[in-house]
Amino acid sequence: MAGTDEVDAPPRKGRKRIVLGVFVLVAVVAAGGIAVAVIGHDGKPEATGAGKAPVATTSVVKTDLSDTRSLPGTLGYGVERSVRGAGTGLVTRLPKAGATVVRGKPLYWVDDRPVPAFVGDTPLFRKLDKVGTRGRDVTVVANNLRALGYSIGYMPPQTPVAGKPSVPGDVFTASLKSALKQWQVAAGLQPTGTLDIGQVVVLSGPARVASIKAQLGDPVAEELITVTPTAKVVTVPVDATDVGTIRLKARASIALPSGKKIAGQVTAIGRTVQDVTDGSGQTAAQLNITVTPRKAADVKALDAAGVEVTFTSQVRRGVLAVPVGALLALREGGYALQLPDGKLIAAETGMFVRGMVEVTGKGVTEGLEVVTSS
Repeated sequence: MAGTDEVDAPPRKGRKRIVLGVFVLVAVVAAGGIAVAVIGHDGKPEATGAGKAPVATTSVVKTDLSDTRSLPGTLGYGVERSVRGAGTGLVTRLPKAGATVVRGKPLYWVDDRPVPAFVGDTPLFRKLDKVGTRGRDVTVVANNLRALGYSIGYMPPQTPVAGKPSVPGDVFTASLKSALKQWQVAAGLQPTGTLDIGQVVVLSGPARVASIKAQLGDPVAEELITVTPTAKVVTVPVDATDVGTIRLKARASIALPSGKKIAGQVTAIGRTVQDVTDGSGQTAAQLNITVTPRKAADVKALDAAGVEVTFTSQVRRGVLAVPVGALLALREGGYALQLPDGKLIAAETGMFVRGMVEVTGKGVTEGLEVVTSS
């Protein structure tokens, strides 16, 4: 065949021949096992019996190959986080499980006084009552009052002072104190313009009450409730050795119990390794992968469910491919494809996926008929 790199072509200077002796053993890689053929001087398999058995053939196709894997996951609201109270007093009212936490609104009551929720990264760790106090807790108060629609006035930038360590965060100004007092009036709190430990609870973001841990009459300075994010996500346990194949922001497909498939995206890759023991007693180190549905409406009717998540780690588009059974492994190394007349064509392999293999090489073209083991 013109234009093909065949094993029986005469040797040329500077060109490595595929056939290195009188006979070459060729392994036919197939799903059911390995068949061995003997190749003679003419590059064709020699007959081993009275006659040649008919061979099955297939064609080289141009297609898209994708490396995917499906894993079980759990649809829910994500990881629960504990919320502890602070200060003194007794719990007199608690929220209901499933309630959405609203910024600036009471989350629970202590001694019949409401404790509103703020959003931020620093809890209140001291009493804020003196104008000029600077810190990240002040920034939390300023950001929440601004988000609630109150004017907090000008916030002076931090000015480094020689010989003194810098303190991160904003300044508790007179205008911020005034805005705090206005909010306290609207929230039904004592309008003091100050905040003490335990008078507000700071959460890391939008939250939903997952479970109630305390009872009425318990001291406030203990675990009261657990919360989760408000958005539904899928948590997928993945073996630590396989996490490297899954990328942040990668697309995923989520199969719901109804059979419907929806689009999702990898939004978090856990960093905490957990040892999990399966039914056979084998222990594996696993990490949790978080997949968020692209459309919240797709899972609106479900609060919790077991799902199947399919990850795509690699995609090869418009490549030439054949069934794995058409690939021949040569004894001296490398691979080849066999034509119906027995000739061999050298082939380079790429992605292997779902019984297909990507192939390239001189003479390997779309539609080329080759021998296959199945």
